Amino acid sequence: MMNSRPIVIECRDLSVGYLRRSVLEHIDLTLRSGEVCCFLGQNGKGKTTLFRTLLGFLKPLAGEIFLNGKPLEARTPVERARMIAYVPQAHQSMFPFRVEDVVLFGRTAHLGMFSSPGREDRAVAAKAIDMLGIGHLADRVFPEISGGERQMVMLARALAQQSGMLILDEPSSNLDYGNQVLLLRKIEELRKQGIGIAMATHAPEHALHLGARVVSIEADRLVVRNHAHDALVPEVMKRVYGVDIDMISATDANGNPLKFFTPLNKPFSQQ
Repeated sequence: MMNSRPIVIECRDLSVGYLRRSVLEHIDLTLRSGEVCCFLGQNGKGKTTLFRTLLGFLKPLAGEIFLNGKPLEARTPVERARMIAYVPQAHQSMFPFRVEDVVLFGRTAHLGMFSSPGREDRAVAAKAIDMLGIGHLADRVFPEISGGERQMVMLARALAQQSGMLILDEPSSNLDYGNQVLLLRKIEELRKQGIGIAMATHAPEHALHLGARVVSIEADRLVVRNHAHDALVPEVMKRVYGVDIDMISATDANGNPLKFFTPLNKPFSQQ
């Protein structure tokens, strides 16, 4: 489904923000094909800003970003799109495109300036739709489907892009439990195919399910931990989210350990 070309994104002393206002500073981070990296942090702490900077949509305030050893700014937009695909948080469209056409837009980076999608492009888009089990939506009008369905369509569009790295900004935010499980299974399949996935999530247990590295935002700085078990402990979760977090341990039907996290339900009078 995807290209197997290895992708490495390297940040060196990077600072990101808007209009000279820094949100995150002194970032040293490397993202590679074949691994999943989960980003945890409160809303408004800079996860999306960092992602948009890694994609070249925003200029760094300081520091450098290298894409496969070459400065990001030296890469053309087409080069970047062929190497990195992006699924943002919100997906709204005023235009009545069919779902099949929205997914086909993912082939744009592989077309010439005046070219139209060909048989191979349509086959790639169809395979992405089939992989996510959304064939029943193919002829639906994109603005008329649910938020969760739009989320899956945008993921299919990213897969059709055939990039070696996926950046997913809260991909499970509008998904029901069934589609969350499907999403995690597809992410694991992609990782096994050698694809890199960087994803922001407000479900820390997803990092455990995926055996992911964890990048957490603690006191306005990024902390990288190579093992989810080291990051997903109550004291770290409190630094990330600013409230006491209860960790619930359980086992699945096969006896495998599970962890779930929830804010402590203290009466407000006791806080």
